[in-house]
Amino acid sequence: MFTKFFEIFKDDNEWNEKAIVGFCAFVIMIFVILADVISGWFGKDLVINEFIYNSFLIVVLGAFGISGLEKVLKK
Repeated sequence: MFTKFFEIFKDDNEWNEKAIVGFCAFVIMIFVILADVISGWFGKDLVINEFIYNSFLIVVLGAFGISGLEKVLKK
């Protein structure tokens, strides 16, 4: 079981690590947005540090951008 997990760290594998990191950051962003909307619905203010949210945004855009460029420019 754990041998499959360590396969993703090899140079030649079938996993796109950048897409995985980008997707995980995107899921976290969606979770925070939903938590903000739900807490706003109940009249509570959910304080989210703008720096942290922007960092996740940059990770998502960077990871998906690099992953997409690799697919387009692949020879």
